[in-house]
Amino acid sequence: MSANPYDEYMIRLIIRTVVYLVSAAIGLLVASAVLDDFNLHAAGFLVAVVVFSAAQLILGPFIFKVVRNNAEAFVGGVGLVSTFVALLIAYFVGDGLDITGASTWIAGTVIVWLVTAIATMLLPFLLAKAGVKHAREEKEQTAG
Repeated sequence: MSANPYDEYMIRLIIRTVVYLVSAAIGLLVASAVLDDFNLHAAGFLVAVVVFSAAQLILGPFIFKVVRNNAEAFVGGVGLVSTFVALLIAYFVGDGLDITGASTWIAGTVIVWLVTAIATMLLPFLLAKAGVKHAREEKEQTAG
């Protein structure tokens, strides 16, 4: 019995969404741990992560297209720009994020961008590894 292609698409979409939200949370937490004036508040943490992730997801392709059409030499900086703008939106929406000072904004943008990029690459690998391990354990239990 083959799986429904729609089901496979939805599973992939859910996994990508979870990876993106978790990587954004990790990026924000690392920046908060490293920078004194980059503060996450527990009450608004989830809102900050969701707003940041949504803004990044929506703005990334838009900023890429604008830069590619108008200033192709700056295409490499699109991730940093979209991260900065997403942080700005998350800062103004809700009470979960507080960033003070220009140097903290700059350092926070770089840290969140870098950590989020690394986490987005590593998390799918770690999830796949955990899934394979779980499948092997289940197979051993049913065989034994």
